[in-house]
Amino acid sequence: MGIETTLADRKGKEFCELPKVTNSNSKARKSRRRQKKMSPVQKLFETCKEVFASGGTGIVPPSRDIQRICSVLVVCSSRWSALPSQEQRALIFVHRMGIFCLPPSGVIPLHNHPGMTVFSKLLFGTMHIKSYDWVADVPHNTSTNVDSSTDTTPDVRLAKVKVDSDFTAPCNTSILYPADGGNMHCFTAVTACAVLDVLGPPYSDPDGRHCTYYHAFPFSDFSVDGVTVPEEEKESYAWLQEREILLEDLPVGGAPYTGPKIVES
Repeated sequence: MGIETTLADRKGKEFCELPKVTNSNSKARKSRRRQKKMSPVQKLFETCKEVFASGGTGIVPPSRDIQRICSVLVVCSSRWSALPSQEQRALIFVHRMGIFCLPPSGVIPLHNHPGMTVFSKLLFGTMHIKSYDWVADVPHNTSTNVDSSTDTTPDVRLAKVKVDSDFTAPCNTSILYPADGGNMHCFTAVTACAVLDVLGPPYSDPDGRHCTYYHAFPFSDFSVDGVTVPEEEKESYAWLQEREILLEDLPVGGAPYTGPKIVES
């Protein structure tokens, strides 16, 4: 039953009725209380679920939703706990969120994120990030090795360097998109560090979102007909060649997630 309350207007002798307290009002209050009690990682899970609910390969969320995720990541990074030892190399993956923990000099090789929007938040330490985007409308797979001592003509594709810098926590969230923002990147730990990745949508071989690894070669190593760049800009470009990844190239062991419980509603 609703609660009705009336207030008399002394001057005009008029009456106004306050809104009835209904079940929907009660549910809204409960929802707000639940939001206040929600752990940061639960809030991140809920926000990602909402933002990527109708997303798919190649779909970039609206800017307001990107900002929502970034805002929650700031809270998560300041309160995150239950990480492995800072000298341990490990991967913690829960739902579409992954935490990579690297010791000094640890490397996550150059790889891509096909059709994905990815948020990377450095939790602690210093990390070097080098990332690339494909150069559009440039022929590839027809390269010639400049070193005439070899007969190989590997399949390579031209990419431009997007980022090549050290980052120290706390710092802004790095965001890459399907076609820009540094979709192919490599992480190198300068000190022990950990980075939280949010993938939208996550990798999926059946959906064509396969993780591919690359070797990067200087621009001057290969020659492709019709492709030239000014001499002073050559260091900003590289030829990327797909590679097979070996287990020894990825010495990252899985670690159990021991943080706050994530409830799937």
